[in-house]
Amino acid sequence: MPNCQLKQLEFTAKLHSVDQYNMMIVRNVSERYHILQELRRSEERFRKIFEGTFDGMIISDHDLRVVDINPIACGILSLNKDLVLGRDIRTIMNLPKKLQDRFNRYLSYLKEEGQGNITLEVPDSRDKTRFIEISSKYKVLSNLNLTVIRNITEQVEMQEQLRKSDTLSVVGELAAGIAHEIRNPMTALKGFIQLLENSMQEDHSMYFHVIKSELQRIESIITEFLILAKPQAVQYQDSNLEKIVQETVELLNAQALLHNVQIIIHCDKDLPKIYAEPNQLKQVFINIIKNAIEVMPSGGEVVLSLTKEKDNEVKISIKDTGAGIPKNKIKKLGEPFYTTKERGTGLGLMVSFKIIREHNGTIEVDSIENEGTTFHIRLPVHHEKR
Repeated sequence: MPNCQLKQLEFTAKLHSVDQYNMMIVRNVSERYHILQELRRSEERFRKIFEGTFDGMIISDHDLRVVDINPIACGILSLNKDLVLGRDIRTIMNLPKKLQDRFNRYLSYLKEEGQGNITLEVPDSRDKTRFIEISSKYKVLSNLNLTVIRNITEQVEMQEQLRKSDTLSVVGELAAGIAHEIRNPMTALKGFIQLLENSMQEDHSMYFHVIKSELQRIESIITEFLILAKPQAVQYQDSNLEKIVQETVELLNAQALLHNVQIIIHCDKDLPKIYAEPNQLKQVFINIIKNAIEVMPSGGEVVLSLTKEKDNEVKISIKDTGAGIPKNKIKKLGEPFYTTKERGTGLGLMVSFKIIREHNGTIEVDSIENEGTTFHIRLPVHHEKR
């Protein structure tokens, strides 16, 4: 404008409109232009936040059809955005039947209350479990709902580890308080049983055998308690893993033969040495192999595979052909007093998990019912103190 003011003008022209005259309409659209610009900037800001947030977001209409979805949500659900838009939110979740009913109840609650959240335990393609947290707001706009989705698997696993650590701490305190108190009278009992056996004229050897074997069982439980309660003096050194496994198998061969079990070892060539405490690793292997032998009362095979993994790791897989372990029980392995054996305490596996953790390693368990169980132990070649 002549006064240097800027205006947005819209011109509409028509030639020869009336009596050969040309007509031009001029409108001042400055206000509308600024409103549109502000709306465009606002939409860009929303789009950047929607696309760049750390949480998955899904916008759906009242018919539960997906209107928009951000990249994080696509990643969590392993979906392509183009294939999701317009689909029912219940179908894109791809939930198993037992979770679909629960999710539908959640959606009904959402309509009644206006907002809600739910955590779902969802199996993934690798036959592992993911924990998905879903929070929703109904009618966040006139005809739109907002759903925020998060993968909280790491947080749940961390909480589970903390719970197990707390349990281990309690068991340790309990063990420290009672183990020595039990061991002292145990020593006296064993001595007097021996004297009594030698002085008896009648043959009661069967009874004495049962008494002594049960006393021996109590003593082994006390020993496991003490391992948990008292830090062990360990000497890490460069160790030959194949030699440790061979020596362990030699110790258990007699028991394996009695149960008609064959122990087979497969080992990679040029397997690197590991920085470890050999006696502690033997204890881990003894616990797992003994368990494998005991779950095969009719005989079978225990196969040990030693392989070099990437990133300077070695993997020891111990596979049996027993009855297997149900999936809902696998995650409880390593907890005190949890066992699948009739006369077990669960302390052996708990000690084994503790030793492998102290070696900066990991234990994973795969099992198929009626086919067998495999323990996968991964250990670093170089040990670093935590």
